[in-house]
Amino acid sequence: MISVPTALSIVSEVVYAPKVNTVSLKDANGLFLGENMISSIDMPPFRQSAMDGYALLLHDKNSYQIIGEVKAGDPDNYTLEPGQGVRIFTGARVPDDANTVVIQEKVIRSENIITIDSEIHPNQNIRAVGEQIKKGDTSLPKGTKLTPAGIGFLAGLGVTKVEVYAPPNVAIITTGNELVSPGEILKEGQIYESNSIQLETVLQQLHIKTINKYVVQDEYESTKETIRQAISANDLILISGGISVGDYDFVKEALSELETKELFYKIKQKPGKPLFFGTNNESMIFALPGNPASSLTCFYVYVLPIIQKMMGASKYGLSRTTKSLTTSFIKKGDRAQFLKANVIGETVEILEGQSSAMLYTYAVANALVYLPEDANSTEKGSEVETILLPQ
Repeated sequence: MISVPTALSIVSEVVYAPKVNTVSLKDANGLFLGENMISSIDMPPFRQSAMDGYALLLHDKNSYQIIGEVKAGDPDNYTLEPGQGVRIFTGARVPDDANTVVIQEKVIRSENIITIDSEIHPNQNIRAVGEQIKKGDTSLPKGTKLTPAGIGFLAGLGVTKVEVYAPPNVAIITTGNELVSPGEILKEGQIYESNSIQLETVLQQLHIKTINKYVVQDEYESTKETIRQAISANDLILISGGISVGDYDFVKEALSELETKELFYKIKQKPGKPLFFGTNNESMIFALPGNPASSLTCFYVYVLPIIQKMMGASKYGLSRTTKSLTTSFIKKGDRAQFLKANVIGETVEILEGQSSAMLYTYAVANALVYLPEDANSTEKGSEVETILLPQ
């Protein structure tokens, strides 16, 4: 059994070469750039008005003659003399001769003459050519996660396609004779299966599109064959349950016979002690505990960084911070603990219902409090490491 820091270190040292695909920009949300994006244009490509108002060629008086109008999209380039200007609108091209834009609220207009009732300065309210980015500069670096804002930014530079790291194909293998699908009638001794939909949902939240689901009964040969099939068709395999040491837990034995390289098995933590991580050919394999809260905790702490690495992210893992405890907490035993919690401002509250089988607490939590092995009693007001859950 290894420590949490050792397990995290093993995860961080895994080497993986992400695959690169070309996709339409509109289909790239949530994916990571596989190349540096170089701008092919200046943005803005012309001097641009930042306000509705008047573009002027300054002189030593406060009145100006207005000789025309420029709307956004107009190609016109008026020639101005000192003391002349044009009516202009936000986003429109500023005439080459103009050296300031005065907002319309600062102007009194009578026919084609305006009078300015406030001090004005050269170059005010004018966006310079290339103010946002210059032609030939890196617009977004390799490894950037594409968000709606990033996609909009690239679209504004004329980009239609991007090279991105391809998300992995992921298999979810569910084990357990006692499990039935939601919607079916429960018989004595049965429970509804939730881990697969829980894992599928969090994978979809990570913008993984290819998710292959397998169901296997607690029988050795079928367990082994299902894992073999999953390895042949997927980059990442998540196995739910069957990894402990019960008489009907066959996953560990099947993985061994399939010549899976074990990187670690069992972590000195609560929940999620019976966690397996290994590789087989080019596939990564996690055998997660069957208890739902244990499974989700192990996913967030250990699986998520691997997925981010497989997707080409430049940073791995959930955000961690330090918060002040709202109440004292006594940790029993010598294992590290991940406790479901709620962050409120600069404080964090450890929630009731920490059983590894309880998902209700997870459903209302927004964080995990991490207490290392050597932490025993934690007093109210103590600063604790806090892992922020995705919302």
